[in-house]
Order: sequence, then C-alpha cells, then structure tokens
Amino acid sequence: MFIETDAKNHDYEEGAAPLFQPDALLAAQYFDTFRRKVQIQPERRLLIAVLEDAIFCFQKYISSRERRGKTLFREAEDWIQDEYGDYIFSFQNICEALGLDASQLRAGLLRWKQSRPPKHPEIRAKKDLKRKVQISCAN
Repeated sequence: MFIETDAKNHDYEEGAAPLFQPDALLAAQYFDTFRRKVQIQPERRLLIAVLEDAIFCFQKYISSRERRGKTLFREAEDWIQDEYGDYIFSFQNICEALGLDASQLRAGLLRWKQSRPPKHPEIRAKKDLKRKVQISCAN
C-alpha cells in the first residue's frame, strides 16, 4: 500500500525538506527575497511603514510629558540608535533593504533632535509652584 518507488521517495524528500527546517531566519536570508523578486511592493511598504512609524514617534513625542509619549519616544530613539541590531526589523537592516544609509539618517535625526529648543525646567517649576499656590489658597 505505502510502498513507493525510489524516484517518488526522492521527490517527497525534496518537497518535504523545507517543512522541517528551523523557523528562524537570518536577516540576510529574509532580505534576500528583495534581491530575487522583481516586484516586492508589499514587503517594501511594510519596511517603509516601520521606519516611518519610528521617525514619527521620535519626532512627535520628543517633548512629551505623558508616560506613554515618553515611552514611545524612548523606544523609537533606542531602535534608531542601535547600530548593531542583527534582528530582521532592526533600523540598520531596514535602511539597508531600502537602500538608505543608516548612519546618515541616524545622524540627521540626531541633528534634528539637537536643534530642538531646550526644555525649560524653570518654566515648568514656576507653573507647578503656581498650581500649588492656587490649591493652597482654595483650601
């Protein structure tokens, strides 16, 4: 019943072999798909969306006072600054797959961050003091 010819066994082994390979991919293996395919629009759009979201969070939440905004900024900044990320969706790998110079983009974002007006803790301290005075006067 289940006896097959050598040729059929050989075909089965070749066809089934990929099913039993490890699930882990190296970044190079993942991004090789970009070099093999002519049209890669969905994958490319995904990479662009990840990069855009990180830059958006980095720029939008740089001066956030809420915990969530601060967390989003810190996560985006850490991801962008990680020069040695060897995981598939690292800043370095995404830039490489999109043909961008990660170092140059990273430096540009750092320059943008440094050009932002400094936070003024003394102004915030005055506002906090004013609130305390208003609260104590209300009692």
